Amino acid sequence: MSLGGAGRTGIALTERQRIAWLRLIRSDNVGPATFRDLINHFGTAETALAMLPELSRRGGSTRTVRIATESEAERELETARRFGASFIGIGEPDYPPALRQIDGAPPLLAVKGNLKAGLKPAIGIVGSRNASISGAKFAAMMARDTGRAGYTIISGLARGIDTSAHQASIETGTIAAMAGGLDQPYPPENIGLLKEIWDGTGLAISEMPFGWEPRARDFPRRNRLIAGVALGVVVIEAASRSGSLITARLAGDFGRLVFAVPGSPLDPRCHGTNGLLKDGAIVTTEAADILEALAPLSKIDLFSPVQAREPTQDEEKPLMLPPDDAERSRIVDALGPTPVEVDDIIRHTELPASSVYLVLLELDIAGRLHRHAGGLVSLAALD
Repeated sequence: MSLGGAGRTGIALTERQRIAWLRLIRSDNVGPATFRDLINHFGTAETALAMLPELSRRGGSTRTVRIATESEAERELETARRFGASFIGIGEPDYPPALRQIDGAPPLLAVKGNLKAGLKPAIGIVGSRNASISGAKFAAMMARDTGRAGYTIISGLARGIDTSAHQASIETGTIAAMAGGLDQPYPPENIGLLKEIWDGTGLAISEMPFGWEPRARDFPRRNRLIAGVALGVVVIEAASRSGSLITARLAGDFGRLVFAVPGSPLDPRCHGTNGLLKDGAIVTTEAADILEALAPLSKIDLFSPVQAREPTQDEEKPLMLPPDDAERSRIVDALGPTPVEVDDIIRHTELPASSVYLVLLELDIAGRLHRHAGGLVSLAALD
């Protein structure tokens, strides 16, 4: 079986745009969702950068927002080049097409290796770091069989199940999603495996800066990459409280299929996977279970091109005036510590959506807004 994938769609960033994008995503209080909203509102990263101090002030911050400098961005780009890596923007042709579609997709992705691996339909395989012999063998079998069927295998480069999945799919194509910078692999014993991946047909990806050593809170972000790139995630030997279950939950949130391999009720490593089966995950005992379920999803036109690019000069629109103080107060007063949907804020205040989104941006840049899963927002206390 040969799969077509989504192909290369998108528009390449200019070097000037890439520097501005990198500056924006590296600035204080600018995460992926905030980055998207800034580009949507201001049109270009350069304009958004110029507006950050004003947005922070209007949002109520008494501190000066830190904005990444042009020289800092240029140094990081140069570090990537020396490392043999590059940064791909979300609207560019080589950005993984499935990842584009998730909420909070990384605006820029650091990559090293064979970019074609990121364009093929992918399957995530995750599981216990302390894998059993049979679990590791089954992970390798799933990776090998689905890889030969035309899929790229994506996993997190961890010990155990991840390692087995990567090793078995080096020849057919595998993606290592990393929690730290591309130059900070974890665990150290998999450095050799990582080099095999990017020197062969595989790819390493990260949204973190070069030199960033992974911390505990960075691994859920790594898991988000796995769930976002993949059409489906296979979980093999996961305990009741494990990162693999976070990946499975994210996959479900993104509309991906979740597969689980049943295990012994007496083995703690299988409590999580058995729980997934009770919750409706697809029972998986052979590669055919995965291939049959994913077949309808592996079409060329599955993911439409995302509109994530800066407008041309002819397309640029004049910026709207910000809401007045009374309107801003109505929006802030509608918020509280309980997460709410933005649509509810618009209905409650009866103000234009553009005004609501702009005030939320102001609060976000000022560090006064919490973003939650599902697009919910809440108000944070002002320092």
